[in-house]
Amino acid sequence: MQKVTESNYDQVVTQASIPVVLDFGATWCGPCKKLEPIIEELGQEKNGSMLVAKVDVGEAPAIAQKFGVMSVPTVIFLKNGQPVHQFTGVASKDKISQLLSQHLGV
Repeated sequence: MQKVTESNYDQVVTQASIPVVLDFGATWCGPCKKLEPIIEELGQEKNGSMLVAKVDVGEAPAIAQKFGVMSVPTVIFLKNGQPVHQFTGVASKDKISQLLSQHLGV
């Protein structure tokens, strides 16, 4: 999972040639710790068809603000740099896989 900071956001996310899944979380967030391995596993399974990136809202508040993230965990799917879907909270691997297929075609 690629870590995204305010300094590398454009390079990692804006310039990505494939869809990006942004996982917004925080070190103090229990549900984030449950969701992260699910997102990471899906990223490995769909290797090459999407980029999975982690944003720590404590370390990169400007990115969270840019997307209006008010609570964590929040996951945002981006296609061509534009958000196409987002959800907040923990979801099952099957549900997230279904959403990836529906919104990103991966």
